[in-house]
Amino acid sequence: MKKFLMVAMALILAFGTSYAADQKEKSPQEVRKEVRKERQQIRKMSKKELKQKVDKSVKKEAKRLRKEGWDVKPGNLPLEKQLEKAYLMQYEYDADLFPKYIMGSASSVGEHYDAAKTSATSLAVNDLAGQIQVEVTALIENTVANKQLSADEAASISETVMTSKSLISQSIGRTIPVMEIFRINEKKNTEVLVRIAYNSEMARQSAKKALRAALEDRGEKLHEQLDLILGL
Repeated sequence: MKKFLMVAMALILAFGTSYAADQKEKSPQEVRKEVRKERQQIRKMSKKELKQKVDKSVKKEAKRLRKEGWDVKPGNLPLEKQLEKAYLMQYEYDADLFPKYIMGSASSVGEHYDAAKTSATSLAVNDLAGQIQVEVTALIENTVANKQLSADEAASISETVMTSKSLISQSIGRTIPVMEIFRINEKKNTEVLVRIAYNSEMARQSAKKALRAALEDRGEKLHEQLDLILGL
């Protein structure tokens, strides 16, 4: 699983990793500027150029996955097509050069395919919720740094964020299936790995809905501050 998640970042590293070696020596602002520059370069690439790079990575990754025993269920898209979809969605950015989608991945083992798939999908949604938590926490820190939010307000909202993962998970709406592969392990059980995508704007809406409810339960009146943080 760890290898799979790491491969999902292969293209972005290929487009520009020169800053990675010394990013620890750079300020967060400098790192963000370089990431933004790389995203701009990706957006400027023609579809043909991007597809050529994706094709190369897809072939390499598909070969590795098959070697590890992964396959697709009859009726699903071929492995290469699933990987291509995952890579292309990974590198879509909105007008502000933020990722258009967040991706959640998970695998689960069961005696039957459907049970393993259901469990893996649930875990992938939970993975999305965790990523939304991290993003909101980063946004809170940013609003404090820009003096748009007091330390006390930030602490209260941060505490709510840290205890609201299950609420965020429940508020997540319809996700986009990106990958669904399986393999049979040595105990003859089925392991299913799924990868799902969720629109980033919808993710912020989901977080707002869940956090607003949590703040109300705690008697906190920080709705305007929440709108400021999430930019909605």
